[in-house]
Amino acid sequence: MHFKRLFTLACFAATAMGVPFAAQAQQGYPNRPVKIIVPFAASGPADNYARFMAQRLQDAMGQPFVVDNRPGAGSIIGTDAAAKAPADGYTLLMMSNTQTVNESLIPNKPFNLLKDFAPIAPVNYSDLVLVVNPAVNANSLQDLIKLAKANPGKLNYASSGNGTPYHMAGELFKHMADIQMTHIPYKGSAAARTDVLSGQVDMMFDAVTTMAENIKAGKVRGLATTGRVRSSVMPEVPTVSEQGVAKYEAVIWLGLMAPAGTPDAIVTRLNTEVNKIINSPDVKAAWAKQGAVPMSMTVPAFTKYLAEDVAKWATIVKVSGAKAD
Repeated sequence: MHFKRLFTLACFAATAMGVPFAAQAQQGYPNRPVKIIVPFAASGPADNYARFMAQRLQDAMGQPFVVDNRPGAGSIIGTDAAAKAPADGYTLLMMSNTQTVNESLIPNKPFNLLKDFAPIAPVNYSDLVLVVNPAVNANSLQDLIKLAKANPGKLNYASSGNGTPYHMAGELFKHMADIQMTHIPYKGSAAARTDVLSGQVDMMFDAVTTMAENIKAGKVRGLATTGRVRSSVMPEVPTVSEQGVAKYEAVIWLGLMAPAGTPDAIVTRLNTEVNKIINSPDVKAAWAKQGAVPMSMTVPAFTKYLAEDVAKWATIVKVSGAKAD
């Protein structure tokens, strides 16, 4: 009873001074471990960078940041768990453009990305690379386009699943190059990659960092990268846009969000810490070797970026007729 009276008096005193008690509590954030839900399988880009950011945030903020992998249903399971978590800053979501695609690809989800989450900050983006098995008679992107136009629907491409950046990069390419190819979805990128390397599937868009060694070893042929400029990892490979499909861009990017209603002070604090981490010279240098580029934005800028990405992929989902698993 004595404790309750003290707590009530403390609340009253804080309010009387014009500082809400909740705001005072936020100044001590975090005072216990923070969970980062990753709605993708372990060892993929989202998981790897979530673990990197967790360690750096822990170092900066003095409390453990713990990664919780919850893959399944094209990222829906983990994302929904994050949406339904308390909006107190102790549950975060490591998301990618899979989530922005899912807004139109899976309209009947149990959450709405732009309404049920508070954007915190983007983390980085990585280019993809279009690779073909050496058995495919194409030594350049234009060769591939000509081959596809001469054989509508006969060429096939693998992806790590419907709605993933690998899949949508292919759909965007089909749309902008005005060609027909058959999509072969897999349960993950490892299985898709294995079948392209073995020749079971003709091609795929894959992460530059993952496919670079296979290209150098001659196991696949790299035809084009997907960013606005050439990749620092393989600058000898021209972009899709350079090779006649003007303004094509399809990257895999990552960001952090929190449940809607998370206090602005906590969101702003996290945004500040994330930007400090990704803009540090050692992180920039390490990521450049991996083909990852930091994405430094304010909370309003990231909020705008998310809305624009949702709209971009809604158009591609519509024109491609892409369906969820």
